[in-house]
Amino acid sequence: MKTFEQQNTGRTIIVRLDAGDDMLESIEQAIAEYGIKDGYVASGIGTLDYCVMHMVMTTGYPPVEHFAKWDDKPLEVASIDGIIADGIPHLHMVVSNDKIAVAGHLEPGCRILYLGEVVIQETKGQALKRVKNDKKINELTEA
Repeated sequence: MKTFEQQNTGRTIIVRLDAGDDMLESIEQAIAEYGIKDGYVASGIGTLDYCVMHMVMTTGYPPVEHFAKWDDKPLEVASIDGIIADGIPHLHMVVSNDKIAVAGHLEPGCRILYLGEVVIQETKGQALKRVKNDKKINELTEA
């Protein structure tokens, strides 16, 4: 285990997403627009009509990933969260329909159906980045 102390919080950015907006692209755009280097997505909710996420399918190395897709299917976004390191978000989400809930890594192409709302919290202190470890997994570390 490794810990990273952030002694100060910076700005809180609230992002409203409209019908047709790409969820990940919009979050990345807000991060770039506000020059956020480190932080986290504290909250994310909304609806999607197209969704792509990936999840791991094996317990060994290298991980085998499955890319799940929903096209023209209404989904509720119950949660989005994750860490922003060196301006790059690593985000996971939970989506559901009337029968199941599924969680995975947020991918490009998730399109807002009616609305979306995301809260981004900037942190200041220890600068962070992600570096591939010996197993080719992107680990969080000091910048």
